[in-house]
Amino acid sequence: MDAHHSKLGSVSGTCLCNAVSITLTEAAPLVDVCHCTMCRTWGGGPFMGVSGASFNLSGADHVTSYASSDWAERAFCKTCGTNLWYRFVPSDHYSFAAGLFDLGKSAEIEQQIFADEKPAFYDFAQNTPMKTGAEIIAEAIAAGHTFDD
Repeated sequence: MDAHHSKLGSVSGTCLCNAVSITLTEAAPLVDVCHCTMCRTWGGGPFMGVSGASFNLSGADHVTSYASSDWAERAFCKTCGTNLWYRFVPSDHYSFAAGLFDLGKSAEIEQQIFADEKPAFYDFAQNTPMKTGAEIIAEAIAAGHTFDD
């Protein structure tokens, strides 16, 4: 990560009703955007996720998760419905809804994934890597992850 994209340190965010709070440590001001059909169905548009080195969760009793496939979990606040995270199960990687956090004015889109599923009715102004679903799955398999359909 270059100096332009230095870590933010800790960032905290809450759901709409404040029942759930999440603090990310060593968060980067880089957002991944997923255009897959499931993300768009889940949130009404693309999922914009941010990650950190670790996280702390408060209000876990208000969190509901849904296994959207054998390899993915999506979580939300069961009180107000705020989307909280997408978890890639094989690597236990969490991608938190970027809108929960104040990432500052230097935050940028790092990449857009499942670009082959993006509808024509929206585009982002930033020029970013655009990876198809097949490319993302191939990268995960190359990293040693398996998928059970």
